[in-house]
Amino acid sequence: MRITTRYNENDLLSALFGVIHETGHARYEQNLPRPWVDQPVGLARSTAIHESQSLFFEMQLGRSERFLNRLLPAVRERFGDRPAFSQDNFVAWNQQVKPGFIRVDADEVSYPAHVILRYEIERALIDGEIEVDDIPSLWDEENAALAGAVDHRQLSGWLHAGYSLDRRRIRLFPFLYPGAMYAAQLMAAARRALPTLDRDIEEGDFSALFDWLRQNIWQHGSRFTTSQLIQQATGEDLNSRYFREHLTTRYL
Repeated sequence: MRITTRYNENDLLSALFGVIHETGHARYEQNLPRPWVDQPVGLARSTAIHESQSLFFEMQLGRSERFLNRLLPAVRERFGDRPAFSQDNFVAWNQQVKPGFIRVDADEVSYPAHVILRYEIERALIDGEIEVDDIPSLWDEENAALAGAVDHRQLSGWLHAGYSLDRRRIRLFPFLYPGAMYAAQLMAAARRALPTLDRDIEEGDFSALFDWLRQNIWQHGSRFTTSQLIQQATGEDLNSRYFREHLTTRYL
């Protein structure tokens, strides 16, 4: 399984959590049902489920205090025991809410707004309410409301997401937000099923958690609908309550 990522020499977290995010996608693909590999039923269930796995790894697991505390010694060993890497500061650094221009670098609280912004622009384009030439100015206007400023650098503009250039994926963004909600709901279900999960994460033992994901999500491929898959894994259909509770617990 090959994954790709990007690096910023001035930002440790961008690459680190990019790799963790892509690892969630990769683990899902690696654990799809091999006997069905050449059949549609052996494919990943949906974009929303795929994104739920990457955001589960990146946000639910990767940015949790217990995972960060486990990660911190390796960071200190590589970059030195500097004040920025005190335990409290490292956790706060990774759990801060800071509106920005780049979706993939957004915190959990800002992330949905990035998705909604792109969805609304795509919908207006499809409905004929705007033309392609209108997108840059509309992007700047809406992004100013989101981030509190306008960044005219091309890399921060509406084309910074590769999906924006692919007409086959123009309907992708609406599924990313449910992915974040599914991730929170799955973590809540995993905690109910695995009483020692928090201790396991602190000790760097993810075997039980990955087994739970394998049994409840990965191994089923496209055997069930997205709704059926989530109902079987968590006991209910998509419920935004878990995402709200997660954000409230972590950030308030």
